[in-house]
Amino acid sequence: MRLSRYFLPVLKENPAEAQIVSHRLMLRAGMIKQASAGIYSWLPLGFKVLRKLENIIHEEQARAGHIAIQMPIIQSADLWRESGRYDDYGQEMLRMKDRHDRDMLFTPTAEELVTDIFRGHVSSYKDLPLTLYQIQWKFRDEIRPRFGVMRGREFYMKDGYNFDLTKEDALHAYNRHLVTYLRTYERMGLQAIPMRADSGPIGGDNTHEFLVLADTGESEVFYDSAVTDLTFGDRQIDYDSREQCQAILEEFTSKYARTDETHDEALFNQVPEERRRVARGIEVGQIFYFGTKYSEAMGATVQGPDGKPTPVHMGSHGIGVSRLVGAIIEASHDDKGIIWPEGVTPFHCGIVNLKQGDDEADAACDKIYGALTALGLDPLYDDRKERAGGKFATMDLIGLPWRITVGPRGLKNGVVELTCRRTGESEELSPEAAVTKIAEIYEHIA
Repeated sequence: MRLSRYFLPVLKENPAEAQIVSHRLMLRAGMIKQASAGIYSWLPLGFKVLRKLENIIHEEQARAGHIAIQMPIIQSADLWRESGRYDDYGQEMLRMKDRHDRDMLFTPTAEELVTDIFRGHVSSYKDLPLTLYQIQWKFRDEIRPRFGVMRGREFYMKDGYNFDLTKEDALHAYNRHLVTYLRTYERMGLQAIPMRADSGPIGGDNTHEFLVLADTGESEVFYDSAVTDLTFGDRQIDYDSREQCQAILEEFTSKYARTDETHDEALFNQVPEERRRVARGIEVGQIFYFGTKYSEAMGATVQGPDGKPTPVHMGSHGIGVSRLVGAIIEASHDDKGIIWPEGVTPFHCGIVNLKQGDDEADAACDKIYGALTALGLDPLYDDRKERAGGKFATMDLIGLPWRITVGPRGLKNGVVELTCRRTGESEELSPEAAVTKIAEIYEHIA
């Protein structure tokens, strides 16, 4: 993409309504535009990041054997009455009537709808286990939407639902999801700590939230600092192995880490004092096991091995995809702008032409651009007739992890400048070597 042809409405001044870094930088970088309170249009740069996150989630869900579906945004209230949640959910649920005076609602979550799908098509234990998921827009009518996409009313979410014959099977599905989420967040350049949490209106006894530590987090968290030393890395997991998935769960949840709703001061005091931490966290996902709460209420049964109808054990598992964009920025920025991790960057690198219109500089940039695209990479070429300072400021603001700077002076010596956004360090390389280095960097990004 050439910047002269791209839609990137950057702002020079900080928007007055933006209270936190991610909201401020997403508006300034032209990633989003507010349509109404807590509802945003996703502009090209923001939309590219959203799709990057979505693709990572799809890949990790497929790796674990989970199956993607797509459910409607508008649901019938009848299903929610069946489960008993229609009146209990509260004013966050946006209710409406269609032209036939039928009660409808804008989906805040989809346990009822997916249970209806399951009970209509699955009747035997031989078809279990089964995990279905979707990535879909949701709506919760927050009384005070704020912090941009971090606390919006409309949001993009991955929600998954497992159906199993027994509690033991369902707890394996719970563990399997914990493993997939650890892999997913690390691929996004995040450390998301699983913390014992409260189930809220979803229900159930077993639940963990995944939180990214950040000063602007909405939750107070208490944890053993040793949990921040844990990484999943590139280890290979057999998702059918209960032992392996259970071992990962124990490794990542045995040390104290809880949100304020479930904090236990006595247990926390058993952590060595030098490792006790109190901080703020941003919730980016949550997993639940809630047993037969919905299957019993809605008649979702299968014929068990004994020939008798058995209510299935269920769980649900969510990732806030649109909120993740804000969380990544909160965790990765400086005073110049965003710093995207390589796994989720909207463009793999930027190309800055210091003297647009100079034949040699234009030709060198075109050659670098062509070489990168030929390798399957996606560069953003700033070919505008702007001063160099303005081009650098734009690249720093939008946060591409690598920048190749091309100018007549360097070309006379056969070099361009390759700069790392995170460290600010630069090195002079031949144009071919710069392309090769960028390709090598992304070759190792999953």
